Amino acid sequence: MSLFKEKPKTEREKVEERREEVLAHGRKFKYPMQYAKHKLIINTIIIGVVALILMVVAGWAMLYKVQDTSNMIYRLTQIIPVPVAEVAGEKVRYSDYLMIYRSNLETAEKQSGQLGDDGDAELVRQGYKRAALDLAVEYAYALKLGKEMGITVSDAEVDEAFDEHRKVGGVERSEESFLKIIGDNFGMNKMEYRRMLYLTLTRAKVAQAVDQNAQDLAVQIESMLAENGGDMMKIAEELGDKVEYETTGQLVDGMNVDGGRSNKAMQLAVGELSERFLSSNGDGFYYVKLIEKNDSQVNYDSLKINLTEFDLRVMKLYEDGEVEEYINLDSDGGEG
Repeated sequence: MSLFKEKPKTEREKVEERREEVLAHGRKFKYPMQYAKHKLIINTIIIGVVALILMVVAGWAMLYKVQDTSNMIYRLTQIIPVPVAEVAGEKVRYSDYLMIYRSNLETAEKQSGQLGDDGDAELVRQGYKRAALDLAVEYAYALKLGKEMGITVSDAEVDEAFDEHRKVGGVERSEESFLKIIGDNFGMNKMEYRRMLYLTLTRAKVAQAVDQNAQDLAVQIESMLAENGGDMMKIAEELGDKVEYETTGQLVDGMNVDGGRSNKAMQLAVGELSERFLSSNGDGFYYVKLIEKNDSQVNYDSLKINLTEFDLRVMKLYEDGEVEEYINLDSDGGEG
């Protein structure tokens, strides 16, 4: 029995207590959509996550199993920088591989017609894929070495190369007409063409920097040229396969596609020797001696020192298992 008698509730307290009971009981009826919205949000998140996982799996399959090379997949790899391989710890961009492959294939089909769907055509495509992947690996390795050695290619250098390419063939083309040419012949837009120029310029700079043997040979040749009056044939006979000697033997177009030699020769006086310069594709050093010229043609001798060290390093990476490819080009890849 309680020692203290409970104080009776006032009418006001009874009303407040009853009111709270009614409100608590009625809240689930007053806000019926609150719980439904909460459940809807959870379901939406679950569906979104599942859809994302499916998209990732589908994308992975299209890239690494089917090896789709369609425009849609190519544009996707430009947005999402997924790798196609790895070289010495450096990722090789899938978009670079597809850019090279699609451009080379476009050029081939412009020249020879559509490849078709037979077995021979597929073998040709696989060959282009192999070449494109090998080159993409080289570019990625050049980018890696460039970062380590502090070698850069500026936008201004890319602009200069772009403008030089506009003038190939002795024609001063407008940018609009030049972009139409590279679009029609290589399937590239301006951004892609500039990317290709950036990669080739980087590779060329790195190839020069790492090839000390070529640098030393250049010093030797420059001394020999000064001593023998610029007799390139004599130097070629003495050095053998260390150099490549060529003579046009006749007048050729001053804008001839020959690694930049004709263009350089047009800037010389008859009998004059050029300084050492890098070939337009970055694979070696040239020396040029002008034999004769007129307003639009030149006849010249040339010596070339091939840059080989970079290629040897890449070959060693393959031999040492430091190149990991994420696609299997020995299997039949689908064409998107």
